[in-house]
Amino acid sequence: MKSFSNQRLLTMIRLFLALSVFALGCSGGKVLVYPVDGSHWVNMKVLIEEMHTRGHSITVIRPNSSWYIADNSPFYSSITIPSEMNEFGDFWDEYLRKTLEIERGHAVSSLKLQADLFSMLSKAHHLGCKLLSFILEDEKLVKKLKVERYDLVLTDPAIAGGVVLAHYLKLPLVLNVRWTTNGEGHLLIAPSPLSYVPVPGTGNTDKMSFSQRVKNTLFHSFTFIMNRYVVDPHYDVLIEKYLDEKKDIVSLTQAADLWLMRVNFVFEFPRPTMPNVVYMGGFQCKPSKPLPEDLEAFAQSSGDHGFIIMSLGTLVKSLPMDMTNEIAAAFSSLPQKVIWRHLGPRPSTVGNNTLIVEWMPQNDLLGHSKIKAFVAHGGTNGVQEAIYHSVPILGMPLFFDQFDNLIRVQEKGAGIILRLSEINVHTFGQALRELVSNASYRTDMQKISRLHRDQPMRPLDTAIFWIEHVMRHKGAKHLRSEFYNMSWYSYHSVDVFLVLSGVFAVFIFTTVAFIKYVCCGICCKRKLKKE
Repeated sequence: MKSFSNQRLLTMIRLFLALSVFALGCSGGKVLVYPVDGSHWVNMKVLIEEMHTRGHSITVIRPNSSWYIADNSPFYSSITIPSEMNEFGDFWDEYLRKTLEIERGHAVSSLKLQADLFSMLSKAHHLGCKLLSFILEDEKLVKKLKVERYDLVLTDPAIAGGVVLAHYLKLPLVLNVRWTTNGEGHLLIAPSPLSYVPVPGTGNTDKMSFSQRVKNTLFHSFTFIMNRYVVDPHYDVLIEKYLDEKKDIVSLTQAADLWLMRVNFVFEFPRPTMPNVVYMGGFQCKPSKPLPEDLEAFAQSSGDHGFIIMSLGTLVKSLPMDMTNEIAAAFSSLPQKVIWRHLGPRPSTVGNNTLIVEWMPQNDLLGHSKIKAFVAHGGTNGVQEAIYHSVPILGMPLFFDQFDNLIRVQEKGAGIILRLSEINVHTFGQALRELVSNASYRTDMQKISRLHRDQPMRPLDTAIFWIEHVMRHKGAKHLRSEFYNMSWYSYHSVDVFLVLSGVFAVFIFTTVAFIKYVCCGICCKRKLKKE
């Protein structure tokens, strides 16, 4: 009898577990992802994989010319759209070459270089809008997107086709964001006093002198003008054609339900924020895994000196040959071993201590016990991984936000910045020796790492919780300020100031007129009495 009861109990437990799994699967949402390619996809993919493991169904819209977004994946289904995004060719290598010529004082106009960059950005947004236009003109595809009844759109607003698509489909909008079409995300959604909030590109910190505040203001004004006349017009045409809302791309982006910000205040300078901004800095970071046998053997051969790794991200294949030779020669003079991700011709000055690879498991190398330093361009992903694993950085910023990222690392005592124009055998080797031999850099990076890890939830868990929060509540209007619906003069209370100024002016005018009237009356009476 007892065994029968136990058996019945076991049967009920199994049934309960089976029903629980079924219920969990049924509770999964449907998410439409509209990503940006390149390094932006690296962190979007982390969110997608985690959502998949939690039972959500993911559909990714990708261009057929994508660099990294695979057509087939166990984590998502894909919708592939014809695109011309591969038209950029070797733009970044050429842009870097010209940047170096300017820094070295050669006769290349910085204005011409900026014009080239703006032209490229304009073209990127034009092609992004063209891609979305293709989607919205395809009636069959639009019908399919509507029939699927997605719970939300998850997109990266650096190129804002996903923002427009979410409004077109009338779906809740979640942003995986550091950058928008108009620059750094906070500048678009949160009050950002230019007196202590540095504008990207200035190299400023939150402690600014008067001249730095002037520079900050000028950069902000220049960025606003560039965005208004170079970027926004592409979206104005798209919005006018496909949306009922008479708004610009800035207002549509500001109307997002949730902003998943790829930084945190361990890394970022303190600044005002908003309730629907969720910080998930370092969400892509994870414990290191064992290295492949060949890399592990190389790392172990470094002995007590340890090893250094160098990688310059996904956009630039290699540095100019003369600079590459200088770096290789500096590496060869070090007692440490070096693992260098380099895609260009092999430098002639490579030493026996240097292993050149086309790809490296960067996170696993940064988590290795013998790692001593990370030579990096300053991309957000690499910087966050270095913080997570407590590895000091020798920064070589190339473009975009990289210098600003590295300024934050250097300001906190966890790294050194070396500008491209400063690099030679002596300066590069000296900077690395200082970084490795001076324990303060690693100590300060360890402090930052402890702060980063001291959180109630993993950043990735926080991000997924809030995505699911938006699913459960069909949006997050309770967290969203309606400031984006206000005109600029209402937002800045210009109309209030003018009305109050008018009332004050009328009061002063009336008072003065009354006083004049009284004085004139008194004067007239005195004259009459005298007469």
